[in-house]
Amino acid sequence: MAVAGIGEGPIFRPVNRHSRVAAERLSGEAVSLIVKERVTAAGMDPAGYSGPSVRAGFATSAAQQGVSSFKIRAQTGHRSDAMLARYVRDGALFVGNAAGALL
Repeated sequence: MAVAGIGEGPIFRPVNRHSRVAAERLSGEAVSLIVKERVTAAGMDPAGYSGPSVRAGFATSAAQQGVSSFKIRAQTGHRSDAMLARYVRDGALFVGNAAGALL
């Protein structure tokens, strides 16, 4: 952030061909393209990944760590717990599961 000169506002911003960092945030489409590009570079099929995958990953990780839904929604912009619940994946499949102790 120091190199980019970002003191406040969006962290993920577009960079033009002259290496200038813009003041506005990356668009949702740009995030999706970057996610798909990085997933492909990691050798995985990008079909199941998109910008919302990043949002779902954050929401799932935060929920697993016991962060309140109020705090998660404040970060993600979801207006209700019902909408947030659509983004929280079942990342706790082996939590409290007898087989989980074997992993």
